[in-house]
Amino acid sequence: MSSSDTKPRRIVVAMSGGVDSSVVAGVLKKQGHEVIGITLQLYDHGAATSKAGSCCAGQDIHDARRVAEKLDIPHYVLDYEARFKEKVIDTFAASYAAGETPIPCVACNQNIKFLDLLDTVQELGADALATGHYVERRDTAAGPALHRGADPARDQSYFLYATTKAQLAQLWFPLGAELKPNVREIAEDMGLPVAKKSDSQDICFVPTGSYARIVEKLRPDAANPGTIEHIDGRILGEHQGIIHYTVGQRRGLGIADSAPLYVVALDAPGRRVIVGPREALLTNKLELRDVNWLGDEGLAELVGSTREVYARVRSSQSPQLAELNVDNSGTVSVTLIDGDHGVSKGQACVFYDHGDARARVLGGGTINATANTFVTAGPTRINDMNAYIT
Repeated sequence: MSSSDTKPRRIVVAMSGGVDSSVVAGVLKKQGHEVIGITLQLYDHGAATSKAGSCCAGQDIHDARRVAEKLDIPHYVLDYEARFKEKVIDTFAASYAAGETPIPCVACNQNIKFLDLLDTVQELGADALATGHYVERRDTAAGPALHRGADPARDQSYFLYATTKAQLAQLWFPLGAELKPNVREIAEDMGLPVAKKSDSQDICFVPTGSYARIVEKLRPDAANPGTIEHIDGRILGEHQGIIHYTVGQRRGLGIADSAPLYVVALDAPGRRVIVGPREALLTNKLELRDVNWLGDEGLAELVGSTREVYARVRSSQSPQLAELNVDNSGTVSVTLIDGDHGVSKGQACVFYDHGDARARVLGGGTINATANTFVTAGPTRINDMNAYIT
């Protein structure tokens, strides 16, 4: 494991209270850097502060403080709760209520950890911010480049695509070339009190695992009842709020039909859950918003052309061959060569320069619309799935 520079520096480490960031702090201290630990208090939702697998809450702050004491480094806790609610939780609720499938970890990295926290780094006169993310920053003649982490099971590049080039220049990711088991061994060798601590799971501010409950609390209108409608126009039943459904869902629909049905689209304004056969889930083209480009050339240079990339619409999948297009208005779209089932608006689409495990991240964006070439057989009120999805 190595840092981005061998010269002793003043480095701020974002300490979540987990094993990864704790090891980063320990290794950088051992390498001779002046390490300052900072933990963000992002929320306090009662049970969430003690729930195993959560992060940035009561127990995690306590664990980060214990690690800092063990390493003999200064440690500060910053209250970002109001900012986190505004930029992450409220945005998540609004997107979910609109029938999307948002990725709050992207918003947290983009608007909290790599924005506000980098400002704090500057205020402390530090040279860089180091985190425990499993990604790699490589310095090139054209500037810093972001690559996938060496551990395919831990690679977090999908959640960091929105990191800008300016932010990358101030970031260190010491775990980029490491495997998780090795990191735990290092933690044990250092005698860190979190060496055997479980990894954080799910969305940190949803302690019960029920997204719908959080959204309903913030957006009561999202729980209004509506209809469950087949893509051929048949009304199959009623629902108690589209927030209880996601694109691709099969179980728990509360309806019966002669063939298996899946949620293929959510019409939030019309309060409709649209269902159909699995083939209706096959998505071929994505239109993106809020695109962040990390390639060497400018995004404007791609206008009117098609570039081969490898796209990833879920963090758990491998990148697949795709074509990236920028039209004359600047709208970015991605065509998935083999298509993908169950892609939803609100998800992130991240693109890479190739499909290998250490591929470079070229950027990404939020899926704003999807297109599907499926056409139902026989008489139907709406044949083109685009009428539902775009």
